[in-house]
Amino acid sequence: MTQANISLYYKNVTAEVLGPEHGINRDQFSEIAAKTTAAIEKVNQVRAAGKTPYRDLPYKAAYAASAKKLAAEIAGACENFVVLGIGGSALGNIALQTALNPYLYNTDDKQRKGPRLFVLDNVDPAQLGSFLDWIGDKLDRTWFNVISKSGRTAETAAQYLILQQMLQERLGPAGFREHVIATTDPKKGTMRQITDKYGFRSLVVPDGVGGRFSVLSPVGLLSAAVCGIDIDELLAGAADMNQRVKNTGFFANPAAILAGVNHHFYQRGKRISVMMPYAYGLKDLSDWYRQLWAESLGKAKNIHGEMVFVGPTPVKALGATDQHSQVQLYREGPNDKIFTFLQVQEFARDLTIGPAPDCAPELGYLAGAKMSKLINCEKLATEYALVKDLRPCMTILFERVDARTVGQFLYLYEVATSIAGRLFEIDAYDQPAVELGKDATMALMGHPDYAAMVAKIQPIATMDPAYRI
Repeated sequence: MTQANISLYYKNVTAEVLGPEHGINRDQFSEIAAKTTAAIEKVNQVRAAGKTPYRDLPYKAAYAASAKKLAAEIAGACENFVVLGIGGSALGNIALQTALNPYLYNTDDKQRKGPRLFVLDNVDPAQLGSFLDWIGDKLDRTWFNVISKSGRTAETAAQYLILQQMLQERLGPAGFREHVIATTDPKKGTMRQITDKYGFRSLVVPDGVGGRFSVLSPVGLLSAAVCGIDIDELLAGAADMNQRVKNTGFFANPAAILAGVNHHFYQRGKRISVMMPYAYGLKDLSDWYRQLWAESLGKAKNIHGEMVFVGPTPVKALGATDQHSQVQLYREGPNDKIFTFLQVQEFARDLTIGPAPDCAPELGYLAGAKMSKLINCEKLATEYALVKDLRPCMTILFERVDARTVGQFLYLYEVATSIAGRLFEIDAYDQPAVELGKDATMALMGHPDYAAMVAKIQPIATMDPAYRI
């Protein structure tokens, strides 16, 4: 089987298709190319200086080797693999699983290539309690991967402390030590201290790699390897894409076009970016993209310290499901969005639609057709309808969905984010606005270092009865 690739199709953002008011003409594309080429060059320089270590992850063979080694150690004995993490420590794991393993992977033993995978990325007590009820008599066949660089993230720490008590009580000290794997800072932090104290096996969160850029590191590789995903091919796909996205020729660089087109339309009032996969397996790549785009590009200050309050708003949709819930707004609501479809050329399997019953001959047009044809016709029909209403659209085309093409996609959007950050003149790698909520949570939970915040939070925390009905 020949190697598959992904490609970007962007004609449906041009003035040739949409007209001058909502499309990009040739002169505008020339301006975008000039600005974006300068951004590519800067991104390449920063990468060469070692300041964006996520760019080198496809070439870190030791990370993949350590993940595969750990996966082999627990293979056979492990029936359930549980990831404790949130944000970038969870979304990449979920996206890889949904894209590269069957829909019923967890429930059908015949479709499963490894243990069941559960990613606990929230602290809803009802959800967690339900899971603990189910897993309680299976702990001896379950491994827990705690992912936290610092170990101080409240959500993951709380999950870990509950599981620590449960494992110690039911499996004893040796079983507890055996059934926890930490992915954390190699040298410092609370989780590193815990790991060293109890002797957990561990993998590293690489220095300088933020959570939303970490899926191609041990953060995402371990659960993928445990569940039978070919992580060598995943990284090979990312390395393939690296050769394309470092190209300083704008029209040969798909990350540059994604960044440049989105930035251009943002300046023209199209500040909402909708990603709409037409394949169920790709739906959680949209979730992963939402964090990457929102946390990286939503910033109050630019790199000059000026207040700018910029950031495109990422939105997820799923074709064909959301044709029946969102497209009405997308076609007749404000023309303030740009759409990116994810389309699959060759599905992993296909089905033939059965014959129409005699009493419903009007369904005959579907009979004998492939389901892959139907879903791709749905995509094309939606794109046609949006273009008819002058809404700009692009498509990422997957020749197939496999580890290599998913690796290409992840790396494509990571680098597109870096280039977009340069175009917006913001720091795409920090997340200062996230910290206040974390600090306030610790204050409300009684952390002594944040006690002074409680009085500031109290006016919000106290519900005024005059406004509660």
